[in-house]
Amino acid sequence: MKHSTPNSSFSIAKIYCSIFGHNYIMSKQVTHHIKEYTCSHCREQATTNSRGRLEVMTPKLKEINDALASVHAKKAARNTNKVPFQAAS
Repeated sequence: MKHSTPNSSFSIAKIYCSIFGHNYIMSKQVTHHIKEYTCSHCREQATTNSRGRLEVMTPKLKEINDALASVHAKKAARNTNKVPFQAAS
């Protein structure tokens, strides 16, 4: 008996991307150097890895990016509340 998965459905967009390649658009900026991308045709998601190359989004990478985004947001909020140190003249 053959089981079908939701990702195995026929789609013209998937065929287009397999022939011509994906057209990734930045969908979320996790940190200054880590971003999430989504293909405008087939909606496949990707993220940048530690070497700056695109990698297909997995549940584990999504969890890591969410954790990084929350840490980055807390750090940015903490840095905006600090008063810059001024040395005495």
